[in-house]
Amino acid sequence: MSLFRKFFNSVIRDRNPEEDTVTVKGKVKPKFYGTVAPYPNFHASGDASVLQSAIESKGVDEDVIISVLATRNNEQRQKIKAVYEAATGEDLTQALKRALTSDLEDVTLALLMPPAHFDAFLIRKATKRLGTNEDVLVEVLATRSNQQITELKEVYKQVYGETLEEVIRDETSGDFTTALLAMLDAHKDECHDVNMEQAQKDAHTLFEAGEHPEGIDINVYIDILSRRSGPQLSKTFQRYACMSDVTLPKALDMELRGDIEDCMIDMVKCAWNTPAFFAEKLHKAMEGYGTCEDTLIRVLVSRSEVDLKKIVQEYRAMYDVSLQEHILHDTKGHYEAVLLALCGPH
Repeated sequence: MSLFRKFFNSVIRDRNPEEDTVTVKGKVKPKFYGTVAPYPNFHASGDASVLQSAIESKGVDEDVIISVLATRNNEQRQKIKAVYEAATGEDLTQALKRALTSDLEDVTLALLMPPAHFDAFLIRKATKRLGTNEDVLVEVLATRSNQQITELKEVYKQVYGETLEEVIRDETSGDFTTALLAMLDAHKDECHDVNMEQAQKDAHTLFEAGEHPEGIDINVYIDILSRRSGPQLSKTFQRYACMSDVTLPKALDMELRGDIEDCMIDMVKCAWNTPAFFAEKLHKAMEGYGTCEDTLIRVLVSRSEVDLKKIVQEYRAMYDVSLQEHILHDTKGHYEAVLLALCGPH
């Protein structure tokens, strides 16, 4: 089975790049598909006071905490944190650690981290516990912008005292390390225009790399997948699929195994349709017995100001059930309430 046919026949749906951008004053910019927007009539001092009362009240008022933190965007939460500490002399994160427990504590603390700090936390957690969580490494690096990756590297060094490149080299190996380091270079083309001539050339290059007599030339795949934009790669995949009687080698399907195969698959899925990639992640987190709370928190928090609205749409289209319904089935209590709040109106 060819690599791309394997992807295209899976649950990952096609993308429509024209839906992703809007022209503002002659400049093409990404549309906002987040579920958490700046809260109107925002007052940091008022919110800080409300949170202080909720935390110090008898029994802790979780509903109030959720109603504030899940409806303010990250920039507003940072202002609330600063005012809270100035007014009480205590860090808001520490106050919430003391007041909350379990999954509700985890998602609340995640909401209080600036995006780059949250990404650094995710990478640290994925590499410094028992065993390395390779899926999280790929997810973070394949779905962040060049600027976000640059900020991630700076914050990681500042907070944990070592470079992210050092961590990747220590915790991974082989072609998988090469792929992660290529993404860490943050040299992906972020232009929304598509070069059809380049797409045809890249499609041919991918085919030739897969047919190499000494085995697949994985470096070619890594270079193209880590440097081209999502819209450009989508056209490349389409041009590849149009090559009659051409199947992408058993190559990645038969010759590759383990982390590098999974990495290549996720990179292609992200380029083809990022919201659908995350919808699949969320579905896997809740299907079968048990729920992966880490995945729910990681995806809903990190995408709430990016494309969670589109993820919710893709989820229903792919699985014929809403994401909110699935969350209602798999979670409960105040933890359920905060996840639903992040998903937006249902």
